[in-house]
Amino acid sequence: MSLPQLLLQASGVTKRFGGVQALSEVTFSIREGEIYGLIGPNGAGKTTLFNVLTGIYAADAGAFSFAGRSLACLKPNHVAEAGIARTFQNIRLFVNLSALENVMIGRHSRSKAGVIGAVLRNKRTLAEEKSIEKRSLELLDYVGIRARANDAAGTLSYGDQRRLEIARALATEPKLLALDEPAAGMNPAERLALGKLIRRIRDDRTTVLLIEHDVRLVMNICDRVMVLDYGEKIAEGTPAEVQKDPKVIEAYLGAPRAA
Repeated sequence: MSLPQLLLQASGVTKRFGGVQALSEVTFSIREGEIYGLIGPNGAGKTTLFNVLTGIYAADAGAFSFAGRSLACLKPNHVAEAGIARTFQNIRLFVNLSALENVMIGRHSRSKAGVIGAVLRNKRTLAEEKSIEKRSLELLDYVGIRARANDAAGTLSYGDQRRLEIARALATEPKLLALDEPAAGMNPAERLALGKLIRRIRDDRTTVLLIEHDVRLVMNICDRVMVLDYGEKIAEGTPAEVQKDPKVIEAYLGAPRAA
């Protein structure tokens, strides 16, 4: 049986901020249909890698290839159009808009009406708007918060806001969903439910790239894991392989494993 095709390839990705080496020649690949975890101590470069991948920062060296296409010099909106959606470590919602409106904003990135259609409000535009609303409600149901559809995003619990961010990202119909610490602020029950949701997203044919401080969550749901430390890749493999790696143990515990 052949392996799934490569979806994302990173080669020698390097990024500096002044005298700080945030990323140093990071190379990895993600196959279609994987949940790929990215872990490491604070300051390891995880979010910087996400920001370079999604066009927020430009790499100083190296490159990303996605679905056979170079992502070099693409702005964040063009990266999203290419099929990569992301959430953020610090929640970024339109807090005064409803949960439904937040998801509809994400969905509008795939709309066809354009400015003229939006102004004229013709039959085609109205039909598309109705379709966007319908799909957005389906996504709220998918992540488990449809009952809060008409509530302002800022009134949702922290865990529900995280789910709303995921729904908005899914509204762009991504091939790759990049989640930056989605379990932050969640209680154990919410984290368990989140793990089930991420598996479901993967089972529904969306590849997932996951940054997460909750190592137990990563080890339970990821197919493969990469570990960064001080901007360098120090390990990569299955969760079982990574957990036994002496470099990983040293990075997290601050001392090599005793013989």
